[in-house]
Amino acid sequence: MDIFAKILVVDDEIMVTKTLKTLLKLEGYSNVYAFNDPKSALEWLETNSCTVIVSDFIMPELNGIEFLIKAKELNPDATQILLTGYADKENAIKAINEVGIFKYIEKPWTNDDIILNIKNAIERTNLKVQLKNKIEELEILNRNLENIVEKRTEELKNANNKLQTIIKNLSEGLVVLSSNNIIEQANNAAYDILKADNGELEGKNFFELLINESCSKTYLNVGETLYLRDFSVVDYKKNSTSPIELSLSKIKINDEEKTIVLIRDVTAQKENERLKDDFIATLTHDLRTPVLASLNALDFALKGTLGELNGELKDLFSTMKRSTEDMLGLVNVLLEVYRYESGKMHLVKTEFSINELIKESIEELNPLLKKSNLDVECDFPFDIIINADKSEIKRVIFNILGNAIKHSFEHGKIIIKIEKDDYNLKVSIKDFGEGLSKEDIEGLFKKFSRGTNKKRLPSTGLGLYLSRQIIEAHNGEIKAEGEINKGATFTFTLKNVIKKEKALI
Repeated sequence: MDIFAKILVVDDEIMVTKTLKTLLKLEGYSNVYAFNDPKSALEWLETNSCTVIVSDFIMPELNGIEFLIKAKELNPDATQILLTGYADKENAIKAINEVGIFKYIEKPWTNDDIILNIKNAIERTNLKVQLKNKIEELEILNRNLENIVEKRTEELKNANNKLQTIIKNLSEGLVVLSSNNIIEQANNAAYDILKADNGELEGKNFFELLINESCSKTYLNVGETLYLRDFSVVDYKKNSTSPIELSLSKIKINDEEKTIVLIRDVTAQKENERLKDDFIATLTHDLRTPVLASLNALDFALKGTLGELNGELKDLFSTMKRSTEDMLGLVNVLLEVYRYESGKMHLVKTEFSINELIKESIEELNPLLKKSNLDVECDFPFDIIINADKSEIKRVIFNILGNAIKHSFEHGKIIIKIEKDDYNLKVSIKDFGEGLSKEDIEGLFKKFSRGTNKKRLPSTGLGLYLSRQIIEAHNGEIKAEGEINKGATFTFTLKNVIKKEKALI
């Protein structure tokens, strides 16, 4: 019960106002204001507010309805109660509809009835005021929220404009693809690289614009990135092609999967690589003649063709010959690498026994094996005939086996194993020497890579790189594994090469 509520009582009969005031004070309400004429009550309302207004209907100068209308203008939150006689019931109902009074009470009333109605009126006013305050608070919050949203929207708009400007002016091409590889958006660089006029790219299948279509079937998970090379785009106006590289990333926007593709024109890069490779090829080719001439001259001298050599001079010429042979080997490797990278190397495939080829390689490297007191164990459960380039496969075996001999501990062994899976051949060469670190393995088959364990790798850094080129040219793969001081295993696999096989007893 709100005993501090202000109650305004207006009735032209003094006895009525005194009675009501006394009754309300007995109920604990101390803020009761009584007036016997409506005009005085209105003057009071001009500077005061109240919770409940109780007014008689029949009064001089202003009747109850007229008074309550004016009172509502001055104090719209107050709840109004109209006191009326039985004969005024129709007017009371009219007042409820027109003025919106809370209740009318017929005379004579009971004390309990009027007190109950006043209590309800106080509660109604309080609820009304609380609701009004809540509405005002919500309106303030709504205005603040609108301001925040407006500000954030403006920030997002500016950020989006900046992002669009950056994307538009990227030096690399950028396209956004739908889940079925349809171009939804492309920047200016993409139009330039893909040789398209403005507006021509949107709605087209991206991979149909490229010469290489293999990556259109590549599945990417959200969050993954894929780098692709060896792609080209056709310039039909100039009747030419330009090499490009792609970087694809899968993202999710509003539950829809999109692929972001960065396109880079590598024409200048490819041209620089070609010039570099041509320079190396020309240089190494021109080096072969003087190196061969020097090697022949040293050979003549060592054979005594030019006269007998004493012991020290003969040792010196022998050392010079070995160095010249190493130099010639390096020149030949450089030329072979160039041929593979330029596509000028063509495989000459014949049918031969891989068992016999490995045995020939072991026999030719036997002096090195004896020098280190190494044994070779051959695990050959089958005699296998394959179709491949014999001289190139022999070069791979020589590289790997020579590497194993070079980095094995003395009095150790090397295990060569042949396995088959349908028509696929697998050859592994395992040593028990210095081994490989993880860092070595990561860069093992890269050009000029020497790894972190420099003792482990060949001096040129090209032997294993060339081996990888040869195996991949046969549609195969080569890999290595090992641990420091626990040896290493090199394995190469050739797919669909087995022509005949016979079990060995």
